[in-house]
Amino acid sequence: MGRDILDLYSDYLIYSSAQTTATGLSKLLDEEISHDKITRFLSSELFDEKMLWKKIKKLVRAFEEKNACLIFDDTIIEKPYMDENEIICWHYDSKESRAVKGINLISGFYSCEKDGQIVRLPIDYRIISKTEEYIDEKSGETKRRSPVTKNEIMQEMIKRHIQNQVDFRYILADTWYSSAENMRFINKKKKVFIFELKDNRMIALGVRERNAGAFVRVEQAVIKESEPVRVWIKDLEFSVLLFKQVFKNKDGTQGECFLVSNDCTLTDEQFKTLYKKRWGVEEYHKSLKQNASIGNSPAHTERTQSNHIFSAIYGYVKLEKLKLCTKLNHFALKSKIYMASMQTAIIELQALWKCTHDLAFA
Repeated sequence: MGRDILDLYSDYLIYSSAQTTATGLSKLLDEEISHDKITRFLSSELFDEKMLWKKIKKLVRAFEEKNACLIFDDTIIEKPYMDENEIICWHYDSKESRAVKGINLISGFYSCEKDGQIVRLPIDYRIISKTEEYIDEKSGETKRRSPVTKNEIMQEMIKRHIQNQVDFRYILADTWYSSAENMRFINKKKKVFIFELKDNRMIALGVRERNAGAFVRVEQAVIKESEPVRVWIKDLEFSVLLFKQVFKNKDGTQGECFLVSNDCTLTDEQFKTLYKKRWGVEEYHKSLKQNASIGNSPAHTERTQSNHIFSAIYGYVKLEKLKLCTKLNHFALKSKIYMASMQTAIIELQALWKCTHDLAFA
């Protein structure tokens, strides 16, 4: 058909609104490509982060700029009814405050703005694979765990894209990645981190307090809103800038978050503007699930699920390219595609109704 199966399959994930299967794509193509061939594609070689970089490198090079952000976050693609294996297993979901069965995807997400155009792309990813089994001391149950931590994966991604000479200055992440080890690692790499800090982290408000070991919980420290202040985090040898941001929740209650950075020249507005970019990775996860069918594969093997996830991520990249051309966001593009399919369906149905005109019960 003049297009490779990855291209066809990733398009299929964009315009599909139900389960995505090899048989479904084959039927859509009037069986010009057999479902067996599509199945072999999904179960053959493993597509991974290196393949993703090859696919997006040219686009990144066209838009990268020195003040770009590299954002880290993970999401769980829920698979409650599928058999458990090394990638479909139980993961703790901090948003739900409970364990969820599914696939845990961690992404390195690139956000930049050049010539008035905002580009947001996944440039790296990992599917968490829990290959080790252990006995939980409290419950006595057999559980799974990954031999590498999310923090180790994050550091590996940062090193790779420094080696790839990707232009970026800031690294953004939520509380999950705000360990002293990560701060130390990023500081040594001459990059700027802006992390959200848990309110129970221990800090000292001055050198004297730090030397005396007089650390207090962040939530208990007297910190003025929107006035960055230099502090020392316990177990971290250099000072950081702490920023307290107060906001209103949807229910009208007041919330607050604490942001830290190793750039002690940041203003309150820079803190707000830069960390706001982290929301882009949340929209990325939402688009993967609603616009690129990342959770819609019934495949049972680790290889086929992994390749499906790669195809969905590539589908997101395609939507981002279309966004640059059409100025429509991913959800508007999906809606446009859906409306076009509905219009085609109406025309087809009207043609079918014509055959009833001469019937007695018409």
